[in-house]
Amino acid sequence: MSDQWSALADEIAGHAQNYLDGLTRVAGGEGGDAIWSLLLVEVAQVSLAGAQLGASQDVILSGNWEPPLSEDPDVDGVRTALAERLEAVDDYAEVFDPYKDTAVTPYRLSDDLTAVAADLVHGLRHYHAGRPLEALWWWQYSYFNTWGNHAGAAMRALQALAAHSRLDVAEEALST
Repeated sequence: MSDQWSALADEIAGHAQNYLDGLTRVAGGEGGDAIWSLLLVEVAQVSLAGAQLGASQDVILSGNWEPPLSEDPDVDGVRTALAERLEAVDDYAEVFDPYKDTAVTPYRLSDDLTAVAADLVHGLRHYHAGRPLEALWWWQYSYFNTWGNHAGAAMRALQALAAHSRLDVAEEALST
């Protein structure tokens, strides 16, 4: 494996672990009233990692197959905790693909955030097993196939929540 791939794998693994740690902390109750802003930062940072993967040349595995792993850890506890914390704003609407599927689709922030986490965990398992190229392949493939869309949708929803929490208050103060 080239030094370029090795460095990228190390960088993406760091972003992935930071996202998982941050998401777990927020699901566990950290953040208070700043939950949307904290989640926005977490999603933005992991989206930067995804953009790096998207801008990189395709990662091709030798033999073009992924070595098997045992079942990934269940992230449903984190999803459930996030759904409880985000209850009033968990459901939102999104356009899945602005070029092909322009129908408005119902989404849930808790589902989006943990879908990203599940894909990152899978790649981290390859990375920690000493297979950084497989990790990169998985992260790149799943970025285009799954978690990139979920992260983008979640980021738009979280940015809207952060904006409403600041701008709607300012409008109310001005009108009184």
